[in-house]
Amino acid sequence: MPRTSDARSKAIATAEQLFRTQGYAATGLAQIIAESGAPKGSFYFHFPGGKDELAAEAITAFAARGLAAIRGIAQATPDDASGFVTRLCAAFATEMRESGYALGCVFQNIAIERAPGDPAITPLLQEGFASWIGAIAGHFAACGVARPDEAALALVTALEGARTLARVQASEAPFDAVAALFQPRLAARA
Repeated sequence: MPRTSDARSKAIATAEQLFRTQGYAATGLAQIIAESGAPKGSFYFHFPGGKDELAAEAITAFAARGLAAIRGIAQATPDDASGFVTRLCAAFATEMRESGYALGCVFQNIAIERAPGDPAITPLLQEGFASWIGAIAGHFAACGVARPDEAALALVTALEGARTLARVQASEAPFDAVAALFQPRLAARA
């Protein structure tokens, strides 16, 4: 029987956490390898493209998890755009609080350092954000929100800014402010 290894998934998860807390440039391969527990040879077997390939995988994994969370909240709030925003803001706030306000956004942290000049990474970041915005816009449209694409873009923009401020202030208040701003506008349209 061939051995199975979780070295690949551990490396992706470790890289994601480090990119979220330290950023791309400050995260070295040696640190990722050491913290993931992956043997160096195994790392290069799974990621022959090195750190750039690993960053691409971390972006893809982060995008998928975020999209699943958005869809789950949408399913829990049918026909309730205001309730959706409340739950989404609460989910962001909870994650930040539980991390000690250490977790940034993989998209945001890598974009600051690599976009728009990186032709391999930038499209992945665009696709990740587009998937989130599209899922939110779809839910807003189903709830009867006027201009759902614009509302979804504004919400994601506000949440990304809130994540940065929450990190700096070590506070959930930025997410509360986003929810307070969006809730009455969305409730009025329902």
